Amino acid sequence: MDNETLKEAMLNGLYAADYSGHELLTPKMLVNANDQHIWTSLKQELKTCKSFIWSVAFITLDMLTPLKVVLVDLDKKGIRGKIVTSTYLNFNQPKVFTELLKLKNVDVYLAEESDFHAKGYMFEHSDYYTMIVGSANFTRAAMLSNYEWAIKLTSTENGSLYQQTHSELERIIENSQVLTQAWIDNYKEVWQNLRITEKSTFNNKAKSEIVPNKMQMAALKELEKIVAEKKSKALVVSATGTGKTYLGAFAVKEYQPKRFLFVVHREQIAKKAMESFKKVIGGSGRLYGMLSGDRQDTQAKYIFSTIQTVSQDKILDQLPSNYFDYILIDEAHRSAAPSYQKIMHYFKPDFWLGMTATPERMDNQDVYALFDYNLAYEIRLRDALENKMLSPFHYIGVQDYEEDGITVDETTNLRYLTAPKRVKYILDQLDYYGYSGLKVHGLVFCSRQDEALELAQAFTDAGHQAKALTNQDSNERRRAVVRELEEGKIEYIITVNLFNEGIDIPCVNQVVMLRNTQSSIVFIQQLGRGLRKYPGKDFVTVLDFIGNYKNNYLIPIALTQDNSRSIDEAKAELRVPPVIDVSTINFTEIAQEKILQSLDKVKLDSMKELRTAYQDLKNKLGKVPLLQDFYRFGSVSPIVFASNGNLDNYDIFLQKMGEDSELNLYQGQVLTFITKELLNGMRPHELILLDLLTKNKVCSLSDYEQELQEKQIYFNMELMNSVENILNLSFFDVKAGKTTKAEQYGGIPIVEKVNLLDYQLNDQIKTSLNNPKFYQLWQDVIQTGLLLNEEYQNKKQFTFYQKYTRKDVCRLLNWEKDVSAPMYGYRVGEKECPIFITYKKDSEDKRNAKYRNDLQNGKSLRWYTRSPRHIDSDEVQRLLAKDEMGNYKIKLHLFVKRSDADGKGFYYLGEGKIVSDSVREEIVGKKTAVGMNIELQHPLETKMYDLLFTE
Repeated sequence: MDNETLKEAMLNGLYAADYSGHELLTPKMLVNANDQHIWTSLKQELKTCKSFIWSVAFITLDMLTPLKVVLVDLDKKGIRGKIVTSTYLNFNQPKVFTELLKLKNVDVYLAEESDFHAKGYMFEHSDYYTMIVGSANFTRAAMLSNYEWAIKLTSTENGSLYQQTHSELERIIENSQVLTQAWIDNYKEVWQNLRITEKSTFNNKAKSEIVPNKMQMAALKELEKIVAEKKSKALVVSATGTGKTYLGAFAVKEYQPKRFLFVVHREQIAKKAMESFKKVIGGSGRLYGMLSGDRQDTQAKYIFSTIQTVSQDKILDQLPSNYFDYILIDEAHRSAAPSYQKIMHYFKPDFWLGMTATPERMDNQDVYALFDYNLAYEIRLRDALENKMLSPFHYIGVQDYEEDGITVDETTNLRYLTAPKRVKYILDQLDYYGYSGLKVHGLVFCSRQDEALELAQAFTDAGHQAKALTNQDSNERRRAVVRELEEGKIEYIITVNLFNEGIDIPCVNQVVMLRNTQSSIVFIQQLGRGLRKYPGKDFVTVLDFIGNYKNNYLIPIALTQDNSRSIDEAKAELRVPPVIDVSTINFTEIAQEKILQSLDKVKLDSMKELRTAYQDLKNKLGKVPLLQDFYRFGSVSPIVFASNGNLDNYDIFLQKMGEDSELNLYQGQVLTFITKELLNGMRPHELILLDLLTKNKVCSLSDYEQELQEKQIYFNMELMNSVENILNLSFFDVKAGKTTKAEQYGGIPIVEKVNLLDYQLNDQIKTSLNNPKFYQLWQDVIQTGLLLNEEYQNKKQFTFYQKYTRKDVCRLLNWEKDVSAPMYGYRVGEKECPIFITYKKDSEDKRNAKYRNDLQNGKSLRWYTRSPRHIDSDEVQRLLAKDEMGNYKIKLHLFVKRSDADGKGFYYLGEGKIVSDSVREEIVGKKTAVGMNIELQHPLETKMYDLLFTE
């Protein structure tokens, strides 16, 4: 890093904001807000440093887990660090020191000062140092959620602030003692910390009054409405661990039925549900009864039954069809099965309530239809985590065991899966990443029954008591083994999809995935096994061993619950995983690369995928969904339908789904135009004008301008001309195969200008709007486009960090024609020049791989013109031309994507400025080009820096 860059960064942060800033170097305040976290900055510094020293008083286990993932990758690069901590206030638990001792590339020291309360983090880079100092200890709350202040400063080795800080750190380390196991053993004996034991916490909780939480209250209110409307069925979708059973009990208590039936598929669940209902509703124990196996308490007011029992003919013969006035079906996604259908056709209660965590069925059964599409409430995993209803998790994706370049895939032999070396590798990872609580209570999911049995034996032989459970085991054995796990007699249950649903083992603090991710639904079900809150469990560790599986691409999609079917979005969330409240998602570099390889081979927007999403949403709504429905219900992004090369418009898609088309050729062409060109919502102007013209036959220019002003949307004469060029199709009058795009869109203006002051739709569209089907689809695209526009800033052309294609940029720059096809890397216009940079070249053999677009100092991209070009070439001279004030005449817009594999879209990074003394002719390949540094005028956010430029 050159000294001039560092000086400007310091001046930018400490003297005047008009000096050029730098994302990595400029002094800044770090807080936990707006999807930014102090931990994000620490992690970025760790990933790029040569060494580090931390001086931090308080450390918690829940932040050591994500730290360990980063340290694994640093260790492979030979990068070490030091951490100085303390026993101040006896805050740090003995287990924290035990876990710190596992960090093989970190030396841990214990400060001698009895009141040591420092919070500072220093990182050594190649030619500068970064310091982060403030109020934040290395705890989950401080790193991810508390309102903390931390100042990030950068210095050279000669800076006095660095010298003072480094000198103080060296003094502290010199006067500290090295952490050892002997010290930890002694600390355990003397550790005094007021805390509630697990037993007393549990007892106190059991005695406290159970009341609905915030989300349960909202669900109950919606159920009240449905009941008040005299509807007889409702469905509640509630993520695993969010108190689904208690919610049902609250609903029944409010309804006050004369006789109630609870139906589920396992006796164990029925018994636990009965206990929960007793706590909520109260009353004599005689009011509650079981209908399962040998027990037939049919006279009780509240009856809890297995489906296997209540669906028997001999039981139904005893019970009149109107015997119950309220029936609740738990795990309602099973209700399409014959046994459930049998009772649903027989019984005639006043009200049916279905409850499930996973309404989306892999067998395409319509669960929503069974409850008359009355979706009362939906509590999804992310909502539940953000509302503190579940235990936070730390997901760690690690590479599965590899030997001689071979790792696990779908066809791996059992002998390899249970080989001693692989078992040792797995156990070493489980030990390294650890768990929350005094003992491990682990649930391991593997792929085969024989694998489960052999792994259980291998775990046990290695000193980690484990038992296998498969669908061959009786209910009695399942209950016995679960009890052993709860009581700490065994450490692990190893199973094959047995505990995907229905089972409640709140003590589970480690979930281990040793199998291919078959579906997002199953992934979330298995993840959810560890998310129930439990005394002494602050978080659950989720370890996913990632092999060479074709379905690896499902992992980021499942974790973030992103159903958009966008490959670009999945890659972005994999490279820079989001923090969900205080839950973290982490991948080692090798595991991340395996998932990226999987994403490169899959087509998320295939017709098969879209058909599944369509059917799911149709089932949910009970009607044919429109694009707006996909937007509102978080399913497929509407953009996917517009960008899919096999679909011209949504009517074509509906035809493929078996729906009849009522559009003529021209109507289809018009629908294709607004879908392909306007639906993305990047510019609202055309959509607003079409919306106005749909409501009124004629719209004056002044009314249109007034509408834009009221909506605070920018406009000028050039933009207005551009809108006209788009809507009269002249912008698209360029060759696209044998015809022009304009001809493919119908060939005549969509909007006509009358008397130079008024706009109107052409006569064919006016007539077409009388066709209900065309009107519906026309309006759907316009309104969906306006909804999507809410993601953009409408006071200027481009929005920071949104993605644009070359074609989008041509339109938003108000150019008369779509010249995106021959544009390639840039085009020098009259006033503006967009520059498209692919930062990381996929292949050195590619022509443009010879253009090294390096982010040289964190703020300037080295960029090259086409070749052959010279300083005196016309387009270069236009780029370098300045006005009388010394400002460049041509405005540069920078668009960057990480690699060619990341689709057609480029992230907008703002305007750029040519660094005058960096311009020179260079040989690129065998020809001459002009290279120059283009300086970003808007400092990069940490997330975008990581997404585009970090390795």
